[in-house]
Amino acid sequence: QVTLVESGGGLVQAGGSLRLSCAASGRISSTYSKGWFRQAPGKVREFVSAINWSNDNTYYADSVKGRFTISRDNARNTVYLQMHNLKLTNAPVYYCAATRSTSTNPTNYRYWGQGPQVTVSP
Repeated sequence: QVTLVESGGGLVQAGGSLRLSCAASGRISSTYSKGWFRQAPGKVREFVSAINWSNDNTYYADSVKGRFTISRDNARNTVYLQMHNLKLTNAPVYYCAATRSTSTNPTNYRYWGQGPQVTVSP
């Protein structure tokens, strides 16, 4: 069992920055790759970024490349998503998720956090 607890969401102005955190717990949680997804009201959940647990390889959606950075702190068993130059969007909820096999497909992720909302204002 892996439990994921996110934090760091909130309100930010367009062009601003925000950092999301995802603290994982559970005996085997460190052997799971972590990913970030987002979902706006009425839209499908989309891949944002992922980090492989064994080699730290990172993956990004084209829409966030160059603006978002995923990283992890093994000692804290926490994954971060640093977001810069945030764009106006319709308040998506960002979800942290864990998977045995790094993927951009949300159906491959077994465990999910509760999802902090990120609101970008003009």
